[in-house]
Amino acid sequence: MNERISVNPNVYHGQACIKGTRIPVHQIIRMLASGDSFEDLLGEYPTLKREDILACLDYAASLTEEQVSPFSEEL
Repeated sequence: MNERISVNPNVYHGQACIKGTRIPVHQIIRMLASGDSFEDLLGEYPTLKREDILACLDYAASLTEEQVSPFSEEL
């Protein structure tokens, strides 16, 4: 896992957050997906760094790399 992302069961219900904050990764990804720019995010979250946003993108990308084997139709 990226050093800027943490998963702690005692922080934000165990969801992935930017380390040292309660800012969940999914919030950053959703804001970017809705058209917010890096500058918008940095303005919304003054403690956030550009590297934190990149770490969120990297974390999200790593989740899509997981290989899933399709179930066989023959059981």
